[in-house]
Amino acid sequence: MKSSLLLLLFALCSACAHAEPPKPLLWKVSDADNHIYLLGSFHALKPEDYPWAGSVDAALVDAEKFAFELSPDELRSPELATKMAHAALIGSGKTLRDGLPAALMADLQAYLDKNRIPAENIIGFEPWFVSLIISVTEMQRLGYDPKLGLDQQLIDRVATSGKPATGLETGDEQIAALSSMTASEQRLALREALDEAARFRTQMNALHSEWRAGDADALFVRMGAELKQRYPALYQRIDVDRNLAWMPKLRSMLDDQRHDDTLVVVGSLHLLGPDGLVAKLKAAGYRVERVER
Repeated sequence: MKSSLLLLLFALCSACAHAEPPKPLLWKVSDADNHIYLLGSFHALKPEDYPWAGSVDAALVDAEKFAFELSPDELRSPELATKMAHAALIGSGKTLRDGLPAALMADLQAYLDKNRIPAENIIGFEPWFVSLIISVTEMQRLGYDPKLGLDQQLIDRVATSGKPATGLETGDEQIAALSSMTASEQRLALREALDEAARFRTQMNALHSEWRAGDADALFVRMGAELKQRYPALYQRIDVDRNLAWMPKLRSMLDDQRHDDTLVVVGSLHLLGPDGLVAKLKAAGYRVERVER
């Protein structure tokens, strides 16, 4: 598998500065009397990924309302990280050593030793969460900052606008989607995270280049198609099911509002491919157009 399951959570990474803003993954969806914008975010970037494109600024100005995966208040609450860590605890007095094959545990220990991460810091957590820790560690090693993620930066801008912002789901729902991985899925995710740590830069350079180019097809192949092929049940839970849950809320923004327009910012994968929100809204009969520069 070319990319780890958890890497789709991040927008990463290029080694050099860029002369032009990224081409946004931005669509305008319209009915007879108003519209919504759909913008694909990556959750950790570098300073050189800014400023964003003029079309994003135009959508910010045009929108009267905003929606993110989680509401800004919940996303910034210290309780969210505590909830995630609590959900990831193995419990019952057990540790990773009780559930991982000896060879996988040895490789994990080698990674921890190499990166000077005390084993006691992670040994009580489920493998899915440890995989995420590894991905974050490698991301930070390359200088990518979640505070510079597109969604975080947009939330900062929205906070000064005085316009309302809501969430499409709750933190509990998002954590449940992540923690729903089966034991075998978790072990494989950890195996892949360890294997890919050594080539993280190369993999993320490619992912980041596709995101900057606004290459929706290539991004879906890299992030979604492999996930769907290798882990169809997990793909269903973390992408398809969440998209289906969000669709009535998006349709309400179009059908029940006559004048107010909304900018919706979600992880890029949720917009892409045949199961993405763009395809679903187009199939529902709305007018959908890509907005670029």
